[in-house]
Amino acid sequence: MFRFASPLYLYLLLLIPVLTTVYVLVQLRMKKQMKSFGDLNLMRDLMPDVSPMRRHVKFCLMMLALGLIAVLLARPQYGTRNEEVKRSGIEVAIAVDVSNSMLCKDVSPSRLDKSKMIVSKLVEKFDDDKMGLVAFAGSAITLLPLTSDYVSAKMFLDQLNPSTISIQGTNMAEAINRARAGFSKKKNVGKALILITDAEDNEEGAIEAAKAARKEGIRIFVLSVGTEQGGPIPMSDGTYKRDLSGNVVTTKLNEEIGKSIAQAGGGLYAHVDQTDVAQSILEKEIGKMQKEDISQSMYSAYDEQFVAVALLLFMVLIAELCIMERKNHLLGKFKLFR
Repeated sequence: MFRFASPLYLYLLLLIPVLTTVYVLVQLRMKKQMKSFGDLNLMRDLMPDVSPMRRHVKFCLMMLALGLIAVLLARPQYGTRNEEVKRSGIEVAIAVDVSNSMLCKDVSPSRLDKSKMIVSKLVEKFDDDKMGLVAFAGSAITLLPLTSDYVSAKMFLDQLNPSTISIQGTNMAEAINRARAGFSKKKNVGKALILITDAEDNEEGAIEAAKAARKEGIRIFVLSVGTEQGGPIPMSDGTYKRDLSGNVVTTKLNEEIGKSIAQAGGGLYAHVDQTDVAQSILEKEIGKMQKEDISQSMYSAYDEQFVAVALLLFMVLIAELCIMERKNHLLGKFKLFR
């Protein structure tokens, strides 16, 4: 395969027709001026050493040199080397609770921000794994299907907030089912669903959804964020959420439902606090999962053709320098030019 690494320099080739046009016009003008002095044949006899053909050949060589310089700057490359690169990884879906209760700051900086930090650090550990991102509250949506594009994953992660889902609540059943739908049908690859939530105001059906996921080879890991003491839910206007009686609402962690879902899903449960213990446990367990070997990535390498073009350019320039516009009497017996 042939290509140019910097093809923009090829626009320099446009100078060749421009300079050729100028050269032709100049030659025509010179010929017209010579006619004003007398007959052209007589003028040639009076200037036996002048060789117009040599001048034309030197110009053609200079244009060829210009073209080679443009090609040289464009960096011609040729040849490919294909290699099979073996990769191994698992499929990970991360479902993050974005309900209003996740704004509680009983875990610093807040439950939601702490969740984002955990996911961000986890993504940095991924190599050849595929990951997807699901946001849920009263309903669930897939923000990012399974992909190896970790840059996009972090971009979507940064944008997570309670306004991502319009329906409030904590519908973990729908989050699990939404994540399940995104996994591949492969059976020889580890599949993990990481559920990050405070498990408050839980809808029914999460245990059944976890069991269904386990039958499909998906392990569910639940990270609960928050404390049993809980705390108030801050609002956008700087106040705290209140109930109909005007009392400040206190959101508390529901560990029991989290443990039940993890057990039903064949995974593990971990409580997130101010330390990184929960994340370390999660990374260790995910590292044990079966990874699928993939041998489909190809690597192509191109060899620079700089030397070949530079050598040709050097030869053209030497030839141009060796050809004089006047006839060489020492080489007069060689009728190369008129």
